[in-house]
Amino acid sequence: MTAPIPAAPPPSPQALTPIPNGAAPQGPRNISDFRSQRREVQQNGRIVITEPGRVIVRDPGGQEFIRHNELDRFRYGARNIRTEDIRGGGTRTIVVRPDGTEIINVTGDDGQLLRRIRRDRDGREIVIIDNSYGPRDRANFYVDLPPPVIRIPRDRYIVDYDDASPELIYDTLEAPPVERIERRYSMDEIRYSPSVRQRMPSIDLNTINFDTGSWEIPPDQAAKLQVIADGLNRAIQRNPREVFLIEGHTDAVGNDTDNLSLSDRRAEAAATLLTQQFGVPAENLTSQGYGEQYLKIPTQGAERQNRRVTIRRITPLLNGGQASLPPPPPGAAPRR
Repeated sequence: MTAPIPAAPPPSPQALTPIPNGAAPQGPRNISDFRSQRREVQQNGRIVITEPGRVIVRDPGGQEFIRHNELDRFRYGARNIRTEDIRGGGTRTIVVRPDGTEIINVTGDDGQLLRRIRRDRDGREIVIIDNSYGPRDRANFYVDLPPPVIRIPRDRYIVDYDDASPELIYDTLEAPPVERIERRYSMDEIRYSPSVRQRMPSIDLNTINFDTGSWEIPPDQAAKLQVIADGLNRAIQRNPREVFLIEGHTDAVGNDTDNLSLSDRRAEAAATLLTQQFGVPAENLTSQGYGEQYLKIPTQGAERQNRRVTIRRITPLLNGGQASLPPPPPGAAPRR
């Protein structure tokens, strides 16, 4: 890719409407509902596909990348949502929760997230994601690093949720990088560069079974997320600046575009459910789909282990491996 991935379609007015906690999922829940709404255009030798809430780019080599707007996840349980234009370009979206806490997402004029901030009722702020540093060359989102040298047991590097104890889950969510992190990476570099993500251990949640073509998580499947939710909440309580990436993966059955969109929506559905049902703060999560690009079991056939959701801590990648600072003490002046 020699050009940036376009921004996802802007949120509709409906996306700025709060949704009560416990409300049923909104809109269609099956990939077949979107196929007729896709639009394809050619741009500089690549194909750009838009569908509700998503943009997919297919490069000349056939590889596809997907981007979505994360605002929808923040609607659940919100008291109010408003957007403000920023002088010089970009927008600020402020989600107000019932207790008066504000979650502020600042995006550039290209639609990319620059900062995510939590502000409490007293004006104290915690910067959770700072993606505003460095050059704004969005075409350079891919980082080619050599694979990391794994010096820990393989089952501690990629943890199977089915077989893991709650303590192992928590330890993995707090685990350091397997190699030294040389610099800070942008959110796009983390999302689209597997060799960057591989610096962090991960947990495979292959216990969740989705219906074919669907990203809806039935109640009996949702209950299986209790242990991972407890681990996430414990880690975030310890450090409110933690950020976790939820990745969606499919098997190789079906076409690439369907699988990429489906995996992205499944990852988002898992993140939404963790917030709605288990109280994991939405601002500490982000999600990304990878379709069939990273098969756990190398087969072109149907394979349950390839239809999985993966969770990994990405805080050290965002901050360059530095220890996150503690939140400001009570009474400290708010940062602007």
